[in-house]
Parts: sequence; C-alpha cells; structure tokens
Amino acid sequence: MLYLASQSPRRRQLLEQIGVAFTPVDVDVPERRAPGESPLDYVSRVARDKAQAGRAGLPQDALVLSADTEVVLDDEVFGKPANAADAGAMLRRLSGRTHETISVVWAVQGERAESATSISRVRFAALSDEDIAAYVASGEPFGRAGAYAIQGLGATLIEHLEGSYTGVMGLPVFETARLLRHFGVA
Repeated sequence: MLYLASQSPRRRQLLEQIGVAFTPVDVDVPERRAPGESPLDYVSRVARDKAQAGRAGLPQDALVLSADTEVVLDDEVFGKPANAADAGAMLRRLSGRTHETISVVWAVQGERAESATSISRVRFAALSDEDIAAYVASGEPFGRAGAYAIQGLGATLIEHLEGSYTGVMGLPVFETARLLRHFGVA
C-alpha cells in the first residue's frame, strides 16, 4: 500500500493521472529554511520530513511518498504568499525574469529512502501592474509556491518553460513514476 504524505490536491491528481493507487495522509511539517541551507537542500529536507511525518502510525513496511516544490530566484526561496500584497510582490519580482522551480520527491519504506529531483527553469513575461492585480484578484496565487499555478491562469504569465511541467505543478510525474518502480509500484 502506498501512502501520499501531502495535503496538495494537485499531487493527488497527478498520482491518479498515472494510475497509482494510494491513501492520502495529512502531514503538517514546518517549512523554514535554515541559515546557510541551499534551496535544493531545503526543498529535499522538507520533502523528506514530510515522508517521515507521514509514517507516524503506519506499519513499518508502509511505503510513504512525499514531495516539496519551491520557486527560487536569486537564491531566494519563494514560498506561498501570506496575502495579496505578498503575492503581488512575488509576481513583480518574477516579472520578465527566469526562475527555477525545484521539486524533490521522497519515497520511504522501512529503512530504505530514495529521492528524485526535478529542476525546471520558468521565464515569466514582463507583467504590468494591471496584469499582476488581475491575477492576484483571481485568487489563484494563494496556497502556491511563487504565487502562481502553471496549470491555471498562471499559464498566461509564462513565456517559456524548460523542464517538467508537472514538476512545476508540484509532482514531477516522470521522476515519481521511476522512483515508485524502484519500490515495486507499477
């Protein structure tokens, strides 16, 4: 039995899309970057912490999958916006620039733990204040790293994507499927 340690409806949708049966497990893990921690190390640590938290109360041999995705610009990690002003500020910083989206997936079963990483480069078009205000007013930026959703209206902000579309959504499907095959999940 596969358990998904995530509250993200997008991660659940992507696993369903590839035909993987799972049971969701809600976890609450602090997402705070440690001083001096690289963005990649931070994303990986949070994803692994989610997998470990998801194991609580499950049988020792349970397979737990977790992921974390963050937007990174100039070594700064853009988490989820706290409010409309924060979302607008993030979008202004991303406007006309290329940023990275880092997704790390962990699979943990007993003493075994393996991860897969997807790093995508996303270039935003130059956004006007009106573009930003309209997108923030849509409500879509909230609850999403970097204040945008590539699978929604946020797609209209993106000029170029190099990497994994599903990785930017929050669960890189290719890397996840390969990782699950290592654990015997077809």
